Amino acid sequence: MNRIKEQRRSVYVCQECGYQSAKWFGFCPSPSCDSSLPLEESQAPSADPVRPSWLASSAEPLQELADLRPEDQQRIELASAELNRVLGGGVVPGSVMLLAGEPGVGKSTLLLQVAQHFSASGRTVVYVSGEESAHQVKLRSERLGFSGQRIYLLAETDVELILHRLEESRPSLVIVDSVQTLYTAEAPSGPGSVVQVRECTLRLMRWAKMRNVPFFLAGHMTKDGSLAGPRVLEHMVDVVMYLEGQELNGYRILRSGKNRFGSTTEVGVFDMTSQGLVEVADPSQALLSQRYERAVGSALVPVLEGSRPLLLEVQALTSPAHAPVPRRVGNGVDYNRLLMLAAVASRRAGLELGGQDVIVNVAGGFRVNEPAADLGVCLAVASSFHNQALAPDMVAFGEVGLSGELRNVPQPQRRIREASRLGLSRCVLPETARRDVEPVGDMELVFAQTLRQAIRAAIGDGRGARQAAGVG
Repeated sequence: MNRIKEQRRSVYVCQECGYQSAKWFGFCPSPSCDSSLPLEESQAPSADPVRPSWLASSAEPLQELADLRPEDQQRIELASAELNRVLGGGVVPGSVMLLAGEPGVGKSTLLLQVAQHFSASGRTVVYVSGEESAHQVKLRSERLGFSGQRIYLLAETDVELILHRLEESRPSLVIVDSVQTLYTAEAPSGPGSVVQVRECTLRLMRWAKMRNVPFFLAGHMTKDGSLAGPRVLEHMVDVVMYLEGQELNGYRILRSGKNRFGSTTEVGVFDMTSQGLVEVADPSQALLSQRYERAVGSALVPVLEGSRPLLLEVQALTSPAHAPVPRRVGNGVDYNRLLMLAAVASRRAGLELGGQDVIVNVAGGFRVNEPAADLGVCLAVASSFHNQALAPDMVAFGEVGLSGELRNVPQPQRRIREASRLGLSRCVLPETARRDVEPVGDMELVFAQTLRQAIRAAIGDGRGARQAAGVG
């Protein structure tokens, strides 16, 4: 008697969060999903998938938590101190790490350099390329200046064949570039869909955990700056890293959006060169070396990125507005925060910005997310508005409130120490930080209670400079 094959039923899937429905009824009903795309039809995976032989033979017995020791699983340190910082101290065996970034930012270059670090220590690496051929990867390795010994290339997109090769070779590291190109026959929808990305990542993650082999996955970014694919992809992996940078700027910033083994506040700074991504050990010194000391509208701000203090240059430009509504442009700063600071500076500090366009930029392609940069942004705006440069040896930090008062920020002593290390001798900070700081070297500490007092201490009233420049 002939068996009749069961036809797979259709399901409707949200392209953002992976929600599935047996019937199509419009958009995703999940309250935590803000997708504006309708549900797409797809075929549900097989109800009785074929279990690989390695999965059936690798079942482990139950283990009591008290019997496990952290020293039994040591991290693998890489040659790059910046990458180790972001990962939390090195690569954890069996972890799955996702590296996301815009096209051309340097994801493949960074992953190939990670493979080089592993191979240099005598470990084998399997590099799965779903977008480039083996010869293209070889050309990139020659540009980076290493031969590629113990790095084995696999130009394949079928997950089942990839796992079969991995089971045969048993490498120390697996790199997949990229996860959106993979597919499995158990999910008949096209590569890059929600079902395909989820099922392929689940199979790779299961093999990584059972064989205790770390994985690096490359991921694409969408036009709005979010990770392509379903949100469930970020929940499945252990580490999510974002490689950021501007096209005309050589600096690349590696941030951690999720890390089950370390802090998510650490950042790594790299410089894109002809030899690949070169780590910048002292970003503050590198940025200060390009600064024009007597620039109008420029202020130095010590910010904290994880455990590292960075000295960033905040630039501001004010010009008479030619439109009915003045423009506010922020590059590297939060737009809503810039609106608030411009309003406070106009209302509480006497800066008449109602008819001025205000443009703020953080030099070097960096992005400032903490309120400690509020005072530096306001001083840069005041410097441009009064057409008077700030002192080249001065830094400023502090949070600005809606009443124009200055508030203390965490770890002010570390910020002052970083500024003193780089040869700066004056610091403007909130009065409330007086009890938390001590003088460092020849550093002069200028305390201010309000934004108006801080501007007056930094550049005076600014009237003489404005009249000399014909501003008003």
